[in-house]
Amino acid sequence: MTALPRRLAVPAAGSGPGLVLLRQGEDAETQAIADLYAAEGYVVLSPEPEIDGIGATVAALRGRSECTGKVGALGFGQGGKLAYLAGAEAGIDCAVVYHGTAGSRRRSISPRASIARSLCTLPRTIRRFRRRRSHGVKAAFDGRPEIGIYVYPGVARGFERPASANYDKPAAGLAHSRSIALLRRAMGPSYDLEALWDKHTLYEFGIRDVAATMRTMVPEPYVNHIPTMTGGVGGQELARFYAHHFIPKCPADIKLVPISRTIGTDRLVDEMLVCFTHDVEIDWMLPGVPPTGKYVEVPTVAIVGFRGDKLYHEHMYWDQASVLVQIGLLDPAGLPVAGSETARKLVDETRPSNTLMRRWEESAGTPSALPR
Repeated sequence: MTALPRRLAVPAAGSGPGLVLLRQGEDAETQAIADLYAAEGYVVLSPEPEIDGIGATVAALRGRSECTGKVGALGFGQGGKLAYLAGAEAGIDCAVVYHGTAGSRRRSISPRASIARSLCTLPRTIRRFRRRRSHGVKAAFDGRPEIGIYVYPGVARGFERPASANYDKPAAGLAHSRSIALLRRAMGPSYDLEALWDKHTLYEFGIRDVAATMRTMVPEPYVNHIPTMTGGVGGQELARFYAHHFIPKCPADIKLVPISRTIGTDRLVDEMLVCFTHDVEIDWMLPGVPPTGKYVEVPTVAIVGFRGDKLYHEHMYWDQASVLVQIGLLDPAGLPVAGSETARKLVDETRPSNTLMRRWEESAGTPSALPR
């Protein structure tokens, strides 16, 4: 028997759960999707359109030494219907469907008991028939908590594809995170994101090693410090940023004081205080400002995205006005800003609230509308 042509993408670890990728379109786009999910830890097998049967593809994937056992399906467009039906016909462990024809008619998405877990992603434009269609898909799966239906308002078919005229980056990113969450729950692999992040910050602030820091990240990561728009996009630019404008430009006594940590499937959110003495020009936080010698404590939030076991991005937020007040560059008099008080209030919520509200005292003693 002649082997059927297929394309394979394998994670850096060399093995992982299997994922059948079902889509029609350009080979370059298909390969890019396969590489993306391989980076997330999956062994991705993509059959040639109209050649392979889904059952044969699943069997071929299960039989590969790289596949650790469980197999899911990821389908786009017509491939979405095939991904869903694969649960009944090929015994897969989960299915992820992107706006496939599986959602066009109730009879084509008749619930099947053998679908263990499934996720359906639907675009919804402002046109009325699109709204009716998405509601119909949801209604078809009432009472099936193992099947998630997500609708993305204001986007159209192809919103998840960077090459599409309908590409919507925020919606595409959210849809991808939800897809990864389902795949992780159903098949794995699992990663210790907390340990990965702690190692990354150790290399940044403790050991101060640029090369080691970059090794914790994907080849083309990005860092975005939102208040000052500093950071870097891509491995080369980010390495330059770390080497010349971040690691050597961190104050000698900088420390991160953890307040809370939330860990998801493919991201981690850290709430913390960043504390330091302004003893160096901090390119990434206070570019162009000579050292003042002032001590600063600033509430900070880090949103860290991962692909597989590597960091993909960091979104960093802090109260820049508070920093400027504390180093003496911003006079808080008459302005709705505060200095180190913001840090103390974060640590101790019982400290006075509303001190910047001039009219706060006016409501003292007046009845309040409390819920009954």
